[in-house]
Amino acid sequence: MRYILIAAAVIPAIVLLIRVYRADRLEREPTGLLLSLVLYGILATAFASLAERGGSWLLQRIWPGGEVSYTFVFCFFVVGLAEEGFKYLLLRRRTWNSPSFNCQFDGVVYAVFVSLGFALWENVGYVLRYGLGTAALRAVTAVPGHACFGVFMGVWYGLAKRYELAGKPARSKRARRAALWLPVALHGCYDFIASLSSSVFSLIFIAFVAALFIVSFRLVRRASQKDEYFYDGAGPWGV
Repeated sequence: MRYILIAAAVIPAIVLLIRVYRADRLEREPTGLLLSLVLYGILATAFASLAERGGSWLLQRIWPGGEVSYTFVFCFFVVGLAEEGFKYLLLRRRTWNSPSFNCQFDGVVYAVFVSLGFALWENVGYVLRYGLGTAALRAVTAVPGHACFGVFMGVWYGLAKRYELAGKPARSKRARRAALWLPVALHGCYDFIASLSSSVFSLIFIAFVAALFIVSFRLVRRASQKDEYFYDGAGPWGV
């Protein structure tokens, strides 16, 4: 049974990894690099867990628990910031100066692999603790949710690299900020809406997740179709 639970936790992440990998139409990324990004995503779970514990401890001392406002701050500025923040930091550390990072869509591939490494390991913990029912629920919500956060991160991360190579550091900096803060905002919304227990908010959560998935799939398709190498032989492509 233990192996069945682990398989149920891991398979959704692997399916999504393969889907994004195949969407990279110009040049497939090195296997070693992609595996290292999955490991970086797993490492991010450890850092995020420590940050969330510290953030929760601090927040409980300056903010009374049990209020909606407390939940909002916790979801956005503790969980969302910790998880997406460490994903982004490790993503940039591993890939920003990599010679393999030569196409804008590479940013999407890299960010999604880090995000799904995170989701994979997090999902194993949840499923071993709560069982197959949790695996089924998270297979259609949390795991794709992390992938979607990675898509938004990767789109802006790849754009930031393009701006950097085009000699536009101010635009690159703004794009890097978006690569961090947009996933933080989306992750915070996801957790905050999911934490509110009422039939109305359950419907809002379903609508939010559906919209997140649809927009993310369209972003992946558009980014893949419009992907170009950063260089045309003479210098960076215009941006």
